[in-house]
Amino acid sequence: MEIYLVGGAVRDALMSPRSDASEPSHVDRDWVVVGATPEAMVQQGFLPVGHDFPVFLHPDTREEYALARTERKTAPGYQGFAFHADPSVTLEDDLARRDLTINAMAVTLRDADDPARATLIDPHGGLRDLRSRVLRHVTHAFAEDPVRILRVARFAARFPDFSVAPGTLALMRQMVDDGEVDHLVPERVWQELSRGLMEQRPSRMFEVLRECGALVRLLPEVDRLWGVPQRADHHPEIDTGVHLMMVLDMSARLGAGLPVRFACLCHDLGKGTTPADILPRHLGHEERSANLLRGVCDRWRVPRESRELADVVAREHGHIHRSGDLGAAALVRLLERCDALRRPARFVEVLLACECDARGRLGHSESAYPQSARLGGVLAAAQSVDTAGIARAALQPVAHPDHNAQVSAQAAGERIAHAIHQARCRAVAQSLNLEHP
Repeated sequence: MEIYLVGGAVRDALMSPRSDASEPSHVDRDWVVVGATPEAMVQQGFLPVGHDFPVFLHPDTREEYALARTERKTAPGYQGFAFHADPSVTLEDDLARRDLTINAMAVTLRDADDPARATLIDPHGGLRDLRSRVLRHVTHAFAEDPVRILRVARFAARFPDFSVAPGTLALMRQMVDDGEVDHLVPERVWQELSRGLMEQRPSRMFEVLRECGALVRLLPEVDRLWGVPQRADHHPEIDTGVHLMMVLDMSARLGAGLPVRFACLCHDLGKGTTPADILPRHLGHEERSANLLRGVCDRWRVPRESRELADVVAREHGHIHRSGDLGAAALVRLLERCDALRRPARFVEVLLACECDARGRLGHSESAYPQSARLGGVLAAAQSVDTAGIARAALQPVAHPDHNAQVSAQAAGERIAHAIHQARCRAVAQSLNLEHP
């Protein structure tokens, strides 16, 4: 039995002397075991966890150890594989099935604590490509797994100074033309998209997907934004797709979480369906964006937190941008539509997505976004209202003008809601020195 450290941990150890290495140092370590059987692993205390092929957890570290294996394509898509793992499979066999050369390097267990100083096992030129900053597929077996298209795009977002090798890009295009991406399952697509959104420069993921033709198959709502003009006085970059990429990169720069970054991705989808005769204006694009967003979320089973935040941002980002011109009543209605009073923490995320949108424009990356502080103050003023006291006062018995009966519960509820709304409007007006009738 021989054990090797492979994949990302080796790659990142070799990159660590570089100042621009972006992968965190706590990357999970992947281990490959050569010359062993499942029975031998269990006898040594490893815990079996793999369903499709033999993977085991170390009894102490709980790190994953996989038996060296080969793969054979049996059907279209990600799940159409047969795996073969037995003591005769070599390390070189296992490395040959991996996606990129920079991920197909290994060191022995003895050298695992310091891979950068170890004797490198590198049959496919991964170190060369690492130094040349190239993402290159290992063998033509790359084409058998459509998830690898998404992985290459994600690595481009993680390492934005790397280029995709021309041969790899051509192979990705061929995979798209062959319909491989049409067989991807929603869970894997969302997993890779979400990870790509959280990388150093998320725009690179979507640029690579667009270049190989996969974006139009996976996210046609996003793909159609390129070439759609916007008003130059609001968007000096003009092209909606270019603007979207700037917004995504701003979300990374500001350290936004995944729900915010997904909201940034989807906030302007409706601009891709604006009638040509009204361009470069985009009247009503907010509602169209929200409608298109539902299709994206259903298709890729986007988690609820990201879905709901993206919906609020799609509908309300224009009103938030223009909130400096709104009166007290309109501001309270904006808070209510954003559900800010019940979910103030999410409202902070809404405002961050809007800031990314505002600063993701040519010449505006360093601009202030005063709307966030102002609306934060508006929310604080609205929250200061004694809603419980208002409710108690409104529930005092009131005679019905026609029937000399107690007001119904429904009418009382409506009266309470109106009284609270008016009190919040007055509090907001007072905090901003605005007039309120």
